Amino acid sequence: MTNLILTIGDKNLSSWSMRPWILMTQAGIPFTEENIQLDRPESRRLLREKTPAGLVPALHHGDVEVWDSLSIAEYLAETHPDKALWPAEPRARAFARSISAEMHSGFSALRTVWPMNFLRLGLQHLTTGGVQRDIDRIDHIWTTARREFGDGGDFLFGEFSIADAMYAPVVSRLLTYGPTEVSKTAQRYIETISSLRAYREWGDGAAAETGA
Repeated sequence: MTNLILTIGDKNLSSWSMRPWILMTQAGIPFTEENIQLDRPESRRLLREKTPAGLVPALHHGDVEVWDSLSIAEYLAETHPDKALWPAEPRARAFARSISAEMHSGFSALRTVWPMNFLRLGLQHLTTGGVQRDIDRIDHIWTTARREFGDGGDFLFGEFSIADAMYAPVVSRLLTYGPTEVSKTAQRYIETISSLRAYREWGDGAAAETGA
């Protein structure tokens, strides 16, 4: 079988890279990791060589190129149906796709004011500039998913899915810039994601890259 190659950026900083990496690692999909350190003189050239968009992440599978985190996730769901990366039930699957797309295109205040800094914890930043509004919406999404679809497991839709991978960097941000006041359901979900083997391995990689 043709090897999957995932090109990513710095693990401490690249939230978009984290999404497909944690998805593939947690789901047990074998891949080869290629890491390009960002914000270096050669970074832009290396990125252009690896992906048409000149951005990470990018997935190569033989002669297939896929870039953009959500597109990579969809491609993996198509090529690995045995992994059940989306919920099987249509209503749950529709909700999972919708909140994944919302994560993909929304929450600009959270992204801008609270950039990913995986290894830092408890910075206690103020939730200004729309950040609190984004946190409240995310809390509502997590609470609704757990209430409506979360029976049978600890994840948003019971079993681990693409939606969990899409929101994993949000967990990192809440731990970096918090503590923040969230619902008990959201707090339990933060604990679930941050205790995952894949999440911890990502952190180990970030520490190795930075010498922390």
